[in-house]
Amino acid sequence: MTANNELDIKEAFLRAQKGHNNKAKLVESLKSRYNKLEDKTPFHEEFVYYLKYAMIVYKREPAVENVIEFVSKFATSFESPPKEGEEEEEDEDEDDEDDNPFLGFIFSFLLESHKANSHAVRFRVCQLINKLLGSMAENAQIDDDLFDSIHQAMLVRVTDKFPNVRIQAALAMARLQEPQNHDCPTVKAYLLILENDSNPEVRRAVLSCIAPSSLTLPKILKRTRDIKESVRRLAYQVLADKVHIKALSIAQRVSLLQQGLHDSSDAVKEVVRRRLLPAWLRLMQGDVLEFLHRLDVENCAQTGLDTLTALFSNTPPEDPLQNRVQLDNRKLIPQELLSCESVLYWRALCEFFKAKGDEGEEMLEQVLPEAAIYADYLFGYLKGVQVLSEEQRADFGQLELVMTKEFISQQLIHLTGCLDTNEEGGRKQVVAVLQEMLGLPQTPPSLVSLLTEKLLSLIADDNRRVQTVAEIIADVREPITVVSQPVDENENRRRQVKLAEVKVRILEAKQALEECISAQEFSHAAHTKDSITELENQRNQILQEVAETSQPTDKEIRTEKVTHSRPEQTPTHTDFTHTHKGCSTARIKHATLRLVFQSDPETLLRCLTMCAELLKKMNIKTRMGPTMSATITSLILPCIANAQPVVRNMAVVCLGTCALHSKELARTHMVLLLQIAQLDEAKIRVSALRAVIDLLLLYGFQLLCDAPGTQPANPPDNQEETPSAEERSEEGGSTAQSVLLMLSDFLDCEVPELRTETAEGLAKLMYSGRISSAKLLSRLVMLWYNPVTEDDTRLRHCLGVFFQLYARESRAHQECVEESFLPTLRTLLNAPATSPLAEVDVTNVAELLIELTRPSTLNKPSDTQDVCVHDYLAVRVCGEMLKDPTAPEVRLYAKTLGSLELSTCENRRRDLVTLLQQITQVVKDRICLRAVEKLIGQLVDPGEQVEVLNATALQPLDVNAEDTANEDPSKSVKKLKSVQRKGTTAKGARKTSRKADSSEESDGENVPDSVAAARPSRRAKMLALEKAKLDLSALIDQESNTS
Repeated sequence: MTANNELDIKEAFLRAQKGHNNKAKLVESLKSRYNKLEDKTPFHEEFVYYLKYAMIVYKREPAVENVIEFVSKFATSFESPPKEGEEEEEDEDEDDEDDNPFLGFIFSFLLESHKANSHAVRFRVCQLINKLLGSMAENAQIDDDLFDSIHQAMLVRVTDKFPNVRIQAALAMARLQEPQNHDCPTVKAYLLILENDSNPEVRRAVLSCIAPSSLTLPKILKRTRDIKESVRRLAYQVLADKVHIKALSIAQRVSLLQQGLHDSSDAVKEVVRRRLLPAWLRLMQGDVLEFLHRLDVENCAQTGLDTLTALFSNTPPEDPLQNRVQLDNRKLIPQELLSCESVLYWRALCEFFKAKGDEGEEMLEQVLPEAAIYADYLFGYLKGVQVLSEEQRADFGQLELVMTKEFISQQLIHLTGCLDTNEEGGRKQVVAVLQEMLGLPQTPPSLVSLLTEKLLSLIADDNRRVQTVAEIIADVREPITVVSQPVDENENRRRQVKLAEVKVRILEAKQALEECISAQEFSHAAHTKDSITELENQRNQILQEVAETSQPTDKEIRTEKVTHSRPEQTPTHTDFTHTHKGCSTARIKHATLRLVFQSDPETLLRCLTMCAELLKKMNIKTRMGPTMSATITSLILPCIANAQPVVRNMAVVCLGTCALHSKELARTHMVLLLQIAQLDEAKIRVSALRAVIDLLLLYGFQLLCDAPGTQPANPPDNQEETPSAEERSEEGGSTAQSVLLMLSDFLDCEVPELRTETAEGLAKLMYSGRISSAKLLSRLVMLWYNPVTEDDTRLRHCLGVFFQLYARESRAHQECVEESFLPTLRTLLNAPATSPLAEVDVTNVAELLIELTRPSTLNKPSDTQDVCVHDYLAVRVCGEMLKDPTAPEVRLYAKTLGSLELSTCENRRRDLVTLLQQITQVVKDRICLRAVEKLIGQLVDPGEQVEVLNATALQPLDVNAEDTANEDPSKSVKKLKSVQRKGTTAKGARKTSRKADSSEESDGENVPDSVAAARPSRRAKMLALEKAKLDLSALIDQESNTS
């Protein structure tokens, strides 16, 4: 120490290592000494000398971090504070450099050291540059040459081999970037790191310092879908802190909220709830409705609901009540104030309080009226929603207005689920309103499904549900209409003439009566009086008919909607009647037009939609009653042949759902569903295929073996013609094989939806145990790896989850994966160059199948420890290597053998070593030989290792080596096979699963395994091998063909 307030450099570094020392005092003391020196070169050299001790330490020790912090503060302490009000001069940079020569010296030293061989030095160099630039003032300036030198050095270091070096280099460039310059090298480097760097911490570092702009914003948004939780969380924090909501499009806002609120990580969801949403709401001055308007909730209602629920959950319960929408004294929003945002907020608020249970019941009563009042309010609004004609739909203004009203109507209907329907009167009122709205022809089709769902949720009994929907369908298909009968003018004139004649005759009769009385002809007078009475009765009758016909009469009759048809397609008659339920019969006459009475597509679709919602709500154990059977016969089946695709699709959905309730119905219509799945339009084929998969999952492939319909009782003399049980079983097996062939062909379909649905259906069938097929599993693996399906996210996700769950479920499933190993690799290795499968990494496929078959991954490991699937796989791979020792894939097989998890049984290991010795005699590839010898060394004891390897090396390789390779493996594998199957007898579950699954496999040449064909057990194969003395390659080939 040179003075009381001055420190030696060494003493300063020693004190700086301790965290409790005041670094500001150390800096001032050392700075005071530095300023007094005239020749500063010795100081620079000594300072760097002690700094190097810290720079060679890679580990982030607290002492070293304190020294780095001290150096950065000391180097930047010579900066003079900026002077306000003074203009910048050209020589200001030179003056600054002269005022702070130490900073320039440190930068020069660091830039010279950034290419050091030691990664610790490179790390500390980048860290110091980052600290130095970060400690400088906001408006600090450096020399252009120094700027360029730092820039170039850090651009090199962001590609460093070590992630920590890249992190510090990325942080150091934060103040060197130019966000508005799209050609800025720093920005380009940042974008490259975000896209390609494999280390998540490096990506996080770039996210923390990159400046948002029109160029960088899409890359920041992409990091919200990063594979690492920490990167996603930081990306949302950056968006909340640095990006204004107006800088994002509506689609981007909605996508961010959809992904963030449903992220698999709770930490990410918490950031979205507590950082992103409040930040966006503050930008809207706390106006929730304006915030919802920015999300366009009319097109993404569910996202709006999730957003509001997240906002409500982060605020006290009183705040939503204070900020509630404009409710009047009836606790209703006036119809003129209804908007998409206000009604969605109302619904979200009610559902939020409803979800709280008893705790939110009191708050729910403050925002929602009684059921009866709300039912009248709902009915009044729904009646005002009009259905546009084709001409009106051309007017986008009217179309937008009607779509808005339909959206509001949907939210109001959803609100019925929050009503208190425990009170009988209110529930009946709501049910009556929903029924009436379903029966009205002006109800928009988009509301039918929702109205039916809410109606059925208020009716608990399935029979009542069926009856209610059947009555509504009858009213919709055959509505009661008012028909006015016009007055016939000719008939009216005829009656007037007849009335006049009767009146004249009455006058004449009265005159004759008077004459008879004057002449005292009383008998004739009595006869005349009777005739007058008859005439008066006749007059009164005519007057009554005239009075009735003077006003048109209305009659209520049942009619059906009609559609025009071409004249040549209509029947020749023009008169027909229709009577329904005792209604009066009306005869309709057509003079010029010929009409065919058939239901229009809109009405049929409305009825089928109600039927589909009914079937969804019904219990799966509820059987088809007479009412539903009549509906199937009169509505669903005729609509299967409808000309409109949307009607056919809904009819297929209804038929498939009905079949789930009745096995007899499933047997009857399974063939129809299979035909539709092959011949109709893509969307309808997907619906039919989904129905077929559901039926097979519920009833199994035994459904195809049973004869359709109920078999009639045959008389005794026809018993010889009755097919036997074996014939029916063979026929059912053939049908099942055809179905599996159809599903296999669908995996190559060009329609992505059909291909994805087929893959998902096969995965379900295999996981549930309905089928067990190594060939189908191989097809699914290749489909998963196929580059054609790269953009099919649903398919990739479904199969990725299925493989893990399927292989870990049971040992039988692992055996199926094992059987598919070699066929899958053969297909990929033999794929032509023009096939997409040629691009698949075969090594990666092999690694996947090996991981799936590891015994340690089973959910319930087997009690028999000496039975191992990898032992069987090792035999298969050895046989494949011995079949063609010169094949290029021998290296892959050798690598596969080295990654297997083999059992610890000594006999099995000894036999496998014998096979491996045979491989070393015929395989010429050195890399393969080294891998095999390494495996042999792992299998034998250390004492025997040298002896076995020497025996292998000393054995001559003569011309007959190939014959030896073909003969010796068969002899050695017999013993291995017999030892391996001992564990199989102890594992009865495996035999049971094999026998159960064998009835659901096929043995066609190019088709999946049949359901009916039985595959021989492993023990049977072993016995056949001993009798025939087959070589190993023939055995593997036969086993792969039969599987």
